[in-house]
Amino acid sequence: MSIVWMNGAFIDRSEAKVDIEDRGYQFGDGIYEVIRVYNGQLFTANEHLERLLGSGDKLSIQIGYSVEEFKGLLEQLIEKNNLETGIVYMQVTRGVNSRNHAFPAEDTPPTYIAYTKEVARPTEQLDNGVTAITVEDIRWSRCDIKSLNLLGNVIAKQKATEADCYESIQYRDLTVTEGSSSNIWIIKDNAVKTHEANQFILNGITRQKIIELCQGNDIEVVEAAFTIEDLIDADEVFLSSTTAEVMPIISINNVPVGSGEIGPVARKLQQLFQDAIERECNQLA
Repeated sequence: MSIVWMNGAFIDRSEAKVDIEDRGYQFGDGIYEVIRVYNGQLFTANEHLERLLGSGDKLSIQIGYSVEEFKGLLEQLIEKNNLETGIVYMQVTRGVNSRNHAFPAEDTPPTYIAYTKEVARPTEQLDNGVTAITVEDIRWSRCDIKSLNLLGNVIAKQKATEADCYESIQYRDLTVTEGSSSNIWIIKDNAVKTHEANQFILNGITRQKIIELCQGNDIEVVEAAFTIEDLIDADEVFLSSTTAEVMPIISINNVPVGSGEIGPVARKLQQLFQDAIERECNQLA
């Protein structure tokens, strides 16, 4: 039995139904978050939930819960499902209304959904690195909103899958933006660089944590745009996301990155990130 939280109630997953006129289903009119769980505990939950509320504000979705209220509900959900290592997925849509492109009345209640899923840490890939390809970024220009409109990301991820790669690295006018489901980083002469947080990327929570770790451990970090040429010329490349953590990329478009081995800066960041998990979630499960 799997328990989900939906519209204020904990129910069996088999009972969770969405109306066919829910705006998330018909328009992608909603937002979501994915929060990591280690040892039965939420990791960086406040940051994820604050971003959820921020996405709601940007789309004028009236969310009726505070960060602390959401956090309490998700902790109950984790306990009810006996989750040790995995994720919590949560989604808020603008609610159910007769189909019309314009927003419904302000008193239309949002649709809330949250569920858990067992997801192991990708230890083999973290140890050995992954491969990637480059693809044109065809998405809209508000990638800072974690919305349900993910078709561009889906297409990019499918291209990576068809190329037998882990990720697609997206670019606009030869400027690297981010992966299909990750932020992208390069390392050159021991300095770490990632695209600045603007409307063309999602300001990843793992991204923010890595910047914090760099700043606290004498690792030079720069938030600025870089090009495909910079990517190819980098000494090291890695991606980051909630589930991938600090994931080294050892090959792009079938060309080795640097020596083709995981570099020392990425290894150090992996250790610093694991230490941060252990501080927040006690011992890793």
